[in-house]
Amino acid sequence: MKKKLLATLLSATLVASLLAGCGGASEAAAPAAAEPAATEEAAEEEPAEVEEAAPAEEAAEAEAPAAAAGGSGEFTGGTQFDGVVANEAYDFPVDVKSFQSTYWQAALTGMDMAAAELGVTYNAHGPNSESDIADQVNMLNSDINSNPPGIALAACDTSSVLDSLQECADKGIPVIAFDTGVADAPEGSIVATIATDNSQAGEVAAENMYAALKDVIASADAQVRIGEVNQDATALNIQQRGLGFINKLISLIQADGKTVSVEGNEFYVNAAEGADSGDTDVVIEVSVPAQTTVELCSTAAQAIMSKSDTIGIFGSNQTAAEGVLAADANLSLLGSDPANGDVIGIGFDAGSIIKGAIEDGTMYGAVTQSPLMMGYYTLYGLTMAANGDTVEDFPTAGYWYNADNMNDDTIAPNLYD
Repeated sequence: MKKKLLATLLSATLVASLLAGCGGASEAAAPAAAEPAATEEAAEEEPAEVEEAAPAEEAAEAEAPAAAAGGSGEFTGGTQFDGVVANEAYDFPVDVKSFQSTYWQAALTGMDMAAAELGVTYNAHGPNSESDIADQVNMLNSDINSNPPGIALAACDTSSVLDSLQECADKGIPVIAFDTGVADAPEGSIVATIATDNSQAGEVAAENMYAALKDVIASADAQVRIGEVNQDATALNIQQRGLGFINKLISLIQADGKTVSVEGNEFYVNAAEGADSGDTDVVIEVSVPAQTTVELCSTAAQAIMSKSDTIGIFGSNQTAAEGVLAADANLSLLGSDPANGDVIGIGFDAGSIIKGAIEDGTMYGAVTQSPLMMGYYTLYGLTMAANGDTVEDFPTAGYWYNADNMNDDTIAPNLYD
């Protein structure tokens, strides 16, 4: 198998083609209109826990010092996909959530690369928006009727595809769920889920938050506060992301001899591991808005940031991060110099608003998922399944980016608008 890693993977040509929109098999799809709010659905419902160990380099990145957390974003060896060769020239249907966001174009770019390596093809389609659930189901059913060698599915609504997945199981059509898992999928329908390792991604945010605030916490003579605006307390993947952030912060703070407690949303308070109680040196305050909207996330963020002891805040997805920035439009507290009293803001995902705030120094940095890697490995997984091989669930890493590296070839293709 040809894996060219960074030289082939993330060349300037690839970056340019990504920004222009994915070509080849996906050209027939609806145009990718940039819509920042739409991408927050990405990987929001994938409830299935990932079981396959991350690639060796990605696993190391999750444990590395904060400055290196998240690492490069290159495709690594040592995975179940090494040595895969297509038994024939397969043609796979790929059902994405929509083409509203360049997030999905990044995923298809990864598929383009895998298709070229494997000698297979794919046909991507999706509804006009992620709320057009019935349209996606109709597309999926049409795919099933063509009896393909396998199907890649990023479900807009996991409950709506159960009957279709049962038909896949009955017909022996293997399905790879990518970006979003399906917890109640009929037995034998989904052979593997390829999605973000949300616990690791939350840890990356915590490592970089702590690196920025460590000296402030060490020298504080009174209690300080770090906030988290988390868009959800029910979806497993979002719980994992939020707890990854909280639990990693707890361990880092306690390792330096400080005490830390968690307050706010009941789920996260009860699920946090190893927190102290009583009057602690650091408080992690978690707020979950009633709905995932920028307006409600902004209200939650403003309530935290208005407290005089707040030194940092994390928005756990694109909408939450944009809510943090909307709150700061009224408060003007965010910045990159905590020694001078700036509140450190860290986001998740991408979008033009977040990217602009990082570029101008308002937001300290963010963690991006890797739709490029998801798409790449999904096509390898489909090929394995079509060959009759067993495919395991496969987590992809979250990557730290800031003003220093966001334009690097190893990061930029994952930063959709």
